[in-house]
Order: sequence, then structure tokens, then C-alpha cells
Amino acid sequence: MTTITRHMLTIPGTSRKVHYRRCGSGPALLMVHQSPRSSAEYEELMRKWAPHFTCIAPDTPGFGQSDPLEDEPEIGDFAAALGQFCDALGIGRCAAYGFHSGGVILVAAIKQRPELFSCMAIGGYAVWTAEEMTIFGESYLPQWHPSAYGEHLTWLWNRMLEQSWFFPWFDIRDEARLGVAHADPQRVHRAIMEMMDSGNAYRAGYGAVLRAPRDLPGNDAPVPPALITAFEGDPLLPHLGRLGDLPANWSAHPVATPEEHHAQSLAFLQQLGGGAPCPDLAEDSDEGWLALEHGLVHWRGHRGAEALSLHRPAAEMDLSENLAIDVPGHGLSGKADDIGAAIEAAAKALGAQRIDWSTPPDGDPDLLYPDLTTDRFGNYLHRAWSASRAEAMFAPWYAASPDNVIEINAAALEPAAIHRRARARLRAGSEARRYHHLLQEIHGG
Repeated sequence: MTTITRHMLTIPGTSRKVHYRRCGSGPALLMVHQSPRSSAEYEELMRKWAPHFTCIAPDTPGFGQSDPLEDEPEIGDFAAALGQFCDALGIGRCAAYGFHSGGVILVAAIKQRPELFSCMAIGGYAVWTAEEMTIFGESYLPQWHPSAYGEHLTWLWNRMLEQSWFFPWFDIRDEARLGVAHADPQRVHRAIMEMMDSGNAYRAGYGAVLRAPRDLPGNDAPVPPALITAFEGDPLLPHLGRLGDLPANWSAHPVATPEEHHAQSLAFLQQLGGGAPCPDLAEDSDEGWLALEHGLVHWRGHRGAEALSLHRPAAEMDLSENLAIDVPGHGLSGKADDIGAAIEAAAKALGAQRIDWSTPPDGDPDLLYPDLTTDRFGNYLHRAWSASRAEAMFAPWYAASPDNVIEINAAALEPAAIHRRARARLRAGSEARRYHHLLQEIHGG
């Protein structure tokens, strides 16, 4: 399988971090995801296109692992941020691909700085009517904040499940039904985790796209060529007829399937987006992912520090440490067949003199880490939340009795704090139990 690497890049002159994925070889291809998703949605497509391009997919501001923009950004701010990323990355003029709102950001960017792009392929381009925008209103982007008892997760599960059933997602009428309905728990879970990463910042990025004026470049605009296609079942298919006059080197037409959309997009990009191989790409020196034979390991801090700090099971790295990793299977690290060997390899690669192994918590591992397998009704989300709330009251958390109370720390019971712990549990899943057993062996337990 083609390896996708992950990187962090701080935009010069700012403290804003951008996370991006990369794979493949050949000319650079910039891939901009839709909202409220992240670059993770392109992993399968990146592997397919890797033989033809060096695929580079950033998380747009406020999504995935990228920092949000300040204040109340509009589409021009997201376009400018994309241009800043390209400049900082050092890729020069390149081809670009965007799906839905990713295409809206690209069109805004190509109008601002056409010299950055050689060509552009877009999957579906929204042109909302005034009536549709009125229907969207505030209902489409409600405030989304963690609540003390996890009620927000019930809404989130159904919101992400039903967005393939109706469009807009809240318009529960036969006339609003979509032809791409599914009930795949894994697909819903991926969208859930991306929303848990973004939090309420999702409203800024998504809202900027929805409010963006649909003033496409005029017929004589000096812009690079573009192809816009939409497939059967895509709610934006009817929007192809709303595009109006396009630049002479742009074209738009329907296709039958997502596969046909991808095939035509790739052929278009290959025809016009060729060029020099992708140069070496810039990335931060104090955070990244180690591409080890055991998998990708997320790290942060100072290489060569005396100690590599490890977090406890079902948690994530402590950002206050001089050098830390997300243990394989936890946080932003991939899984590893041998967790211990992966940790040792990471310590060696980072130049740490020793490993500060965490101490496993007291309790039965089978009870400390409940089954968080994704299910059709989203019950696993509430198991993660309940455990993360109870662990601020009892030790072990599942032993809710007078003999197991711990001193209350009000900060640990803030919904945002529970949210972070629940997200860490969900990311770790059953890997937390494996890591716990490793720590028991190391400590002679």
C-alpha cells in the first residue's frame, strides 16, 4: 500500500499551524477537501493518483489538525490562507483538485492568485439561490459545544448519519431525500471524529463557503483552465445549470458516477498539470510524524531531549513535555503490531536518551477500556463519554462506590475537558488495553 506521510507547517510570520498529508511522486497536485471534513477524506484517492502526482492535501483552517483563522473569516480569507500555505510549502505553480466546498475555496484562490495554479478540477460547484440560502439560515450551522452529560453526541451522530439521507440535512421531507443514502457506521464515525476535532470552529469554515458570492471568473478572465463535473446522486448536480458563462478555457458537464468524475478529473489534470517533479516540501522541525517500519508515530518537542515522555493508556501526549509522542494506536499515531518496538524505534529516531514509561492505572483492563466498536446507533460515543466523566470522580472509574472516590477537580469536569478525554478514548479504542498490558509487563505487574 502506498504510504501517506503527515506533516505540520507553521506559516511564516504567524503562529498558525497547517497539517497536511502527502504521497506519490511527480508534479505537485494540491487537493482541497470539503467542509466539515479534513484531508483524511482524500486518503483513498491520494493512493490512486499517487503514480501520477505528488498529492498534497492540507487540512483547511479550523478543520482536522490545522489551526483556525482569527475573527470571522470569509471565503477570501480562506483563499488567502491557501495561498500562504502554497508559498510556505514551496511547491510553485501546480495543479489543484477540490470537491464541493473545496472547489469553492479553490475558485476564490484562483481569482486572487491565478499564477499559483496550472489547472483545476472540481467535483460539484454550489450556486445557491436566495430561497435556498433562506432555508439554510442558522439551521444549517448550529452552535456545537460539548455538554456535561454528552447530549451533544446524540445530535452529532444523527446529524452526520442523516446528511446522506436529506439535503439540507435538517429538511426531513420526501422532496429533500438524496439518492446516496447509507447507514455505514464507519463512514459516520470518520465524520464524527472530524467534527470532534473542529468543535464549534466548523461554523467559520463551513459558513464562509456557504456565504461566498458565486461570482465565477468572467468569459475573458485570465485564469488557468478548469473542469467542473458532478455525478448522479450528488445534490450539486443540478447546480451545473446555474454556473452561467464560464471562462473560455473552463468546461462543466455531468457524469454518471463518482468513478467517472475521478477518471475525467485525473485525465484533465494529467493533460494540463504536468511539469517538473515536486520539490522538497517545507515542514516544522518541532512536530511531525515518524515514518517507521511500524507505522506513523506522531511526535512533538525537541529532538535529542534526555527523555521521551509517554502518556497513560486511552490518553494522548502531554504537550508540556520537552519530547513526547502519541503512543501507537493513540492520538494521531497509527497502529503498530508491536507497540513496544515502535516506541523504542521512535525514541531512537528522536535521539532520546531514555523512555519515561507511564504507570498503568489501577483496575481491570477489561473494565477500564470498554468496547468502543462503532455501532449503528452511536451508543459507543456515550460509553466513551460516560467513562471519561466518571474517571474524574472515581478510581478506577467503573468502581462507583464510597471506597473509590477521588478528590473532585472542577477543571476535569468541564465539558471541554471531558470532550478531550472522550476523543482520546475513541481514538485509542481497543489499543488502550494492549498498551496497558505492555506497561504491566514493563513494570512487572
